[in-house]
Amino acid sequence: MFSQILSAIGAMIFGVAFCAAYFWFSNKLLDIIFPAKEGTEVHTAAVNLTRRGLIRPWLFLGPALFLLAVYLVYPVVATLILSFYGPDGNQFVGGANYLWALNDTEFRQSIFNNILWLAVVPAACTFFGLVIAVMTDRIWWGNIAKAVIFMPMAISFVGASVIWKFIYEYRGGTDAQIGLLNSVVQLFGGTPEVWITIPFWNNFFLMVMLIWIQTGFAMVILSAALRGIPEETIEAAVIDGANGWQIFWKIMVPQVWGTIATVWTTITILVLKVFDIVLTMTNGQWNTMVLANLMFNWMFRGGGDSGRSAVIALVIMAAVTPIMIWNIRRANAETKGR
Repeated sequence: MFSQILSAIGAMIFGVAFCAAYFWFSNKLLDIIFPAKEGTEVHTAAVNLTRRGLIRPWLFLGPALFLLAVYLVYPVVATLILSFYGPDGNQFVGGANYLWALNDTEFRQSIFNNILWLAVVPAACTFFGLVIAVMTDRIWWGNIAKAVIFMPMAISFVGASVIWKFIYEYRGGTDAQIGLLNSVVQLFGGTPEVWITIPFWNNFFLMVMLIWIQTGFAMVILSAALRGIPEETIEAAVIDGANGWQIFWKIMVPQVWGTIATVWTTITILVLKVFDIVLTMTNGQWNTMVLANLMFNWMFRGGGDSGRSAVIALVIMAAVTPIMIWNIRRANAETKGR
């Protein structure tokens, strides 16, 4: 534990020192190559200053662009190429992997489950986050409530899964039910169930966990946006006779709509990458498989099949890309509007 802490501190110190050294030496080298000091001919100095201005941003962006190319562009291209090859990545099979995906029952089930997650989780997190943000701003203990609601964000997905396993726990026979949900069901005269094994509905039981984790994120972002609404607009609405419901939907929501869209798209992208919860809770059994878990299965289990896992990875990337493009275009439009 102590050695890991030392390694982390060392990595941070080395990283910051390396970046500072890189920027200092690159600027120094640029000044040497294109001098504009006293004694330099005026025209030459002006040209060198212009060149410095053109080159300096690329010195700062260079490392980031290099890492982006190495860790993003290259893997995408390599994955695309790999999708046309067999399990070991050596035999060219053309579009066979794509035909497999179209005909595979588990792949289609994963697509359906991902659509369910996309339809429920981002909307629920954004809605609950917005409602809680509005409500906690009206009570004196609102900051305490926000801290409690935000707390699950500090828990890993695997840790959250362990917590919720105790909530959904089922004991057969005459054993006492220790799961919270089954205990409540029993209290009201119901029959305990193995909740996460019920097809279709078990997906919603898993979604509740991600909603529990991400609502705090949505609440914090939307709460900050709500605080930025000018008080004059709220006061004017009150003077005009608007009630609380009208103020919320017709004054608050339109003014924070850009933030709502940002929160929604951020959680949408997270949902497309959901993996740990399904792996920990069901391992994809009982019709709960999602694309990320299916990709993992084909990549590492049973000897692996790099071609089929590459196809699934491309499907996930294809689903994420339009959302990211829409979010970027919306942000650019808002920037130009200002």
